[in-house]
Amino acid sequence: MSALRTLVVDDEKLARDRLVRFLADVPEVELVGEAENGVEAVARIEADHPDLVFLDVQMPGMDGFEVLRALEGPPPAVVFATAYDEYAIRAFEVQAVDYLLKPFARARVAEAVQRVQQRRARAAAAPPLDIEALARLLTGRPAHALTQLSVHAGKRILLLPVAEVRWFGVEHRLVYAHNGERGFMTNYTLRELEERLDPEVFFRAHKASLVNLEHVKEIVPWFGGRYKLVMRDAAGSEVPVSRSAARALRAKLRW
Repeated sequence: MSALRTLVVDDEKLARDRLVRFLADVPEVELVGEAENGVEAVARIEADHPDLVFLDVQMPGMDGFEVLRALEGPPPAVVFATAYDEYAIRAFEVQAVDYLLKPFARARVAEAVQRVQQRRARAAAAPPLDIEALARLLTGRPAHALTQLSVHAGKRILLLPVAEVRWFGVEHRLVYAHNGERGFMTNYTLRELEERLDPEVFFRAHKASLVNLEHVKEIVPWFGGRYKLVMRDAAGSEVPVSRSAARALRAKLRW
């Protein structure tokens, strides 16, 4: 079987050099080039038609997913390079040929190449790489995120745009959607909303609240290592943040 014509894509030169050095010891690989960003990667893939691409996930400008979306034809076999946690890595195992967890080892690179060769040898059409599904798994975004939800206003049922909701809060075991003017009763639990809303926008600030970060005006220190989120509404509503959620929010917003 002919060697795998391979392209290495990573915006970090040290990571590229390490991978190229490891691949040089794998006889099944013929290195056809390197790319240091997504735009260059697309051009090299379309010009050289490699059999295999070692593709970094996070790159400035155009990330690994956008590279694959930009290709005209079907993508080559892809081994992702990633620094994501174990949940994301499991997603890679399902969707991609393989993954490399940075910093990767020489034996792990050889194993990834072997997996690609085994798939090639079976001469079976590999399932198409579902980039959208993989991106959703990595980012935690649901497949069909809610854009509006039904809420109760007396005897009426209104459709409230999710983008207008400042926060969801539990009151007497019911979940209310607050839009800055009033709270509307919903038929959801907070867990259901958490599963259906974009986690980049909605943050679980407390066991009894889910906050739209796009409507947060200020983060105010409170007692016991906790904080309050001051919302962008006329009343300057405040939503408490638990200690554990405060740590997660600090990591997320990097304050």
